[in-house]
Order: sequence, then C-alpha cells, then structure tokens
Amino acid sequence: MRRLILLLPLVLFLGVAVFLYRGLFLDPSELPSALIGKPFPEFSLPVVDQPGKTLSRADLLGKPALVNVWATWCISCRVEHPVLNQLAQVGVNIYGVNYKDDNAAAQKWLQEFHNPYRLNISDAQGSLGLDLGVYGAPETFLIDAKGIIRHKFVGVIDQTVWREQLAPLYQALVDEQ
Repeated sequence: MRRLILLLPLVLFLGVAVFLYRGLFLDPSELPSALIGKPFPEFSLPVVDQPGKTLSRADLLGKPALVNVWATWCISCRVEHPVLNQLAQVGVNIYGVNYKDDNAAAQKWLQEFHNPYRLNISDAQGSLGLDLGVYGAPETFLIDAKGIIRHKFVGVIDQTVWREQLAPLYQALVDEQ
C-alpha cells in the first residue's frame, strides 16, 4: 500500500505530461466551431461606408463567399489585407465584418488600404461576432451560396493558407452551384 501511495504522484505527473505534450502538436488555427453546417446568424447591422443603410443575412446569399472579421486595431489584419485585395481582384467574393471598431477609423482604413469587400458590415458592439463565436480578429468564415457556414479559419490568410487550405474549399463551393 505504501508503494502505491508513493507511485501516485509519479502517475499523476506522467498523465499531465502526456496531456501537455499532445498540445504541442495541435494547430491553434483549428479552433472548432459549433456553427459548421449551420446557417450564418441572422443580423441587421449598418454598412461601414453607408452608415444609414443596413445589411442582413439575406444580403450574403447567392454566391459562396469568405466572411472576414477584421478591425483597424488588429495588427494581423493589416498583414492579411493585401492578400484579401489580391483575392478580390481575381473574383473571390469577400464580405467584411468590421468588429468592435470605430466606423470613421474603418472608413479611413479602407480608403488608405483599399476595399476588398463586396459588402462590409459594421459590428461596432460585437453582437454578430458574439453570435459567430469570434475570439478576435482576423477570423474568416467560408459560407456557401445558401449562407451555410462550411469552414472557419482563425488567423492571417496569407498566400500559403489561401492556396493550400481555403482555395480548394472555396472552389468546391463555386463548382457546386
């Protein structure tokens, strides 16, 4: 019995060590989302560059799209933005969700760095972000033509991420139409 009591701390330590070691090999951009396979949440929010106009979920329907959550306070969004501009130039359908941001700052940002978004939702209070389960910016959702969320990517979309992960998924949704 005494040996068993002496081995207990060792067994507990080994259990914790195995758990932590496994975590070293997990991809932090692969945050699970309970929304995969579900409709994009309903919302009614203003447009960034037309504050008197509102957008809703219905405005996002019709074509597959990337829905990119961004903000002017997000340093990573600045890194990602040129890639989004390039994708928009080749015809990728991108909608923006300006998350917990000042609308005037967002408008200035889009004038300075160009606007890759076909539609740009102002989510100043973060209500849509909350419904989407957003942890922070940038996060990007891939939706199909019916507005069903098919994939979530957390982090900066660079050329490698686009080419190796998102482009094949996006193209598959375009081909489904």
